[in-house]
Amino acid sequence: MKHVLFVFLVLGVYVSPAAAQADADLAAAAAADAPIVVRAADGTTTIRAIRVQAPLKVDGLLDENHYRAVDPVSDFIQAEPHNGEPATEKTDVWIAFDQDHVYVSVRAHESRPDRMIVNEMRRDSNSTWQNEHVGFSFDTFYDRRNSVTFYFNPLGARSDGQSTNEGNYNGDWNPVWNVAVRRNDGGWTAEAAIPFKSLRYKPGRAQVWGFQMRRTNRWKNELSYLTPVTAGIGNSGINRASLFATLVGVEAPAASRPLDIKPFVTSNVTTDRAAAPSSQNRFGADAGVDVKYAVTQGLTADLTYNTDFAQVEADEQQVNLTRFSLFFPEKREFFLENAGLFNFGGAGNNWNGSSDTPILFYSRRIGLDQGGEVPVEGGGRLTGRVGRYTMGVINMQTGDVDRRGVPGTNFAVARLKRDILRRSAIGAIVTRRSHISGPSTALGAAATDPGTTIGLDGTFAFFANLSINTFWAKTATDVRRGDDTSYRAQMNYNGDRYGVQAEHLMVGGNFAPEVGFLRRDDFTKNRLQVRFSPRPANMPAVRKFGYQATGEYFENGAGQKETRQLVGTFWIDFASSEKLEVSVEDSFELLVSPFRVARGVTVPAGGYTLRTYRAEIEVGQQRRASGAFWVERGPFYDGDRNAAGYSGARVKFSPRLAVEPGVSINRVTLPFGDFTTALVSSRTTFTLSPRAFVSGLVQYNSSNSSLSTNVRLRWEYQPGSELFVVYNEGRDTALRPGRADLQSRALVFKINRLLRF
Repeated sequence: MKHVLFVFLVLGVYVSPAAAQADADLAAAAAADAPIVVRAADGTTTIRAIRVQAPLKVDGLLDENHYRAVDPVSDFIQAEPHNGEPATEKTDVWIAFDQDHVYVSVRAHESRPDRMIVNEMRRDSNSTWQNEHVGFSFDTFYDRRNSVTFYFNPLGARSDGQSTNEGNYNGDWNPVWNVAVRRNDGGWTAEAAIPFKSLRYKPGRAQVWGFQMRRTNRWKNELSYLTPVTAGIGNSGINRASLFATLVGVEAPAASRPLDIKPFVTSNVTTDRAAAPSSQNRFGADAGVDVKYAVTQGLTADLTYNTDFAQVEADEQQVNLTRFSLFFPEKREFFLENAGLFNFGGAGNNWNGSSDTPILFYSRRIGLDQGGEVPVEGGGRLTGRVGRYTMGVINMQTGDVDRRGVPGTNFAVARLKRDILRRSAIGAIVTRRSHISGPSTALGAAATDPGTTIGLDGTFAFFANLSINTFWAKTATDVRRGDDTSYRAQMNYNGDRYGVQAEHLMVGGNFAPEVGFLRRDDFTKNRLQVRFSPRPANMPAVRKFGYQATGEYFENGAGQKETRQLVGTFWIDFASSEKLEVSVEDSFELLVSPFRVARGVTVPAGGYTLRTYRAEIEVGQQRRASGAFWVERGPFYDGDRNAAGYSGARVKFSPRLAVEPGVSINRVTLPFGDFTTALVSSRTTFTLSPRAFVSGLVQYNSSNSSLSTNVRLRWEYQPGSELFVVYNEGRDTALRPGRADLQSRALVFKINRLLRF
């Protein structure tokens, strides 16, 4: 291992003569008399940003002299449906800067403005991507791996995010920036201004960045890019930094140390009848502060005191008919910025919850314990880049919760990655959970005993579509020793027409990452998946067919076959963005101990064959009513299961008002007992402006007899400063038939103010 790491480091620091010549070429391209855009025969594109003498007025009109004097960048290229052909609608782009901002301006021509699909105004809504919209990305460190992205549509809806290693996207990053849009007879125009203080980049005045822009014509279901994107990459081309154009000419302001201070105050009225002792209409008030400081141009320190997450939206509930843990994504802003930096071995905070890959740092361990909140007294983190190194350090302290026996706990995480080759990296992570005060065994050793985790990982990308993820990790707790390692080797070829994945994963019986997440433990897994997805040449209504076969085989630590799964899937991607999918899953499960599948129903230990037939129709989000309708049925633990549901749904009444219904019903008949689960939810959102909205989520879950309500008002009254009003209510439907008895209620007011220096 030491020899391998040494070779990687040598490869990383070596600078070839060709690289030096490339730097000289970029300097020449940045000259004031150089062309605005140069496209090479191999598709490589270089763009020159223009300094403006006076700040541009961000009103979306494009009426300044700058737009007449400077030629735009045009000639976008299709990624879908006709890869490599010119875009059917013209897009003009200008990139400019002054002392304080980088400006990206767009004129999106439309031959049929009346057909544009524009029905979303709310910030950070996934539905924005299903509208006509534009997105652009900066690779500010020009490492060809990582980027920040900004999106907006013709109504002014906006979203933003960070991409790590060309694929781990974090859409909860919310920097300060501004955009204004205008619709006209020939399409629409927009101006975006991003403060230099909202970006991190290499030291020095003269900057070289990567840049990409994607335009989505939703009414045509057409994607086009500034630079060529190979077939099959589709929407994710906006995150493929290795395919970006090179942006030269940007001159960053003189070295400064941006400082953001965001104090907040909060008040609340709460009722908790399930607590011991119970409380009724208890009033509370508090205050705290978050601080962000640029230690260097590439490293940022975040400090928090008396941290409060009252404004975070409620989790969407799930029905669990498996014997494995449920995964819920992180939603708290403090842990989301630069979250991708802490991803390990291909998995992170917002990783697919059905994955068996361990997550070594799962930030929901901090401030949450067995479904209850734990006060976060404060802490800090340092994240960013130094040359080819990416680093992140976190230290957080939580307080005691005496009534639940939860002790004060310190959480520490250190992450270091080193870029090697063109698009690969090696790294290490260390996490530590330790108790500062209070009882250490009140909730059982597995939940509360302090522990340390160490790990080494490598992510390797070759050619356009081949990647390899690998890691080795070890844990050490007070009571779990031996058989405490985990390792993974995974290969993924993800071409447009063919795909192959192969994986070997081992998790020891005593592998227990105390600041991480395990869906299941004590197993060795082998997985193979093959895909064939041709594009029919003579069927305009069909964009792609898909055929996929997946096989998984699990052995437990005793060498017994514990799980075997075979899945065959066929799907059709229609040109209209609809999708039809059918699948058959045949599996075997060995229960080494009885399994409680529902209230009052326990499946005895033994071996069971299960089979699921599934059909799903997915309606694109650009429709007035969208979502996926699905049905499932098949043998289930010596019985039968029939299920149906409507998920990912959205019904749009106007650009301001939308309802997102959801339903999932399982009817299960077993020799050991019958049961039915129902999960019904509805989220209603009313958007007052792109900076203000009200959202209400009501959920009923029969499996835990809960009826919950979460209503949130969020108003960004000035960039970076917000007012929140949140109402939460929880009721129990099992105590008295036909009644929903109140268990908890809270009304919270929170206001913060961004002070930027």
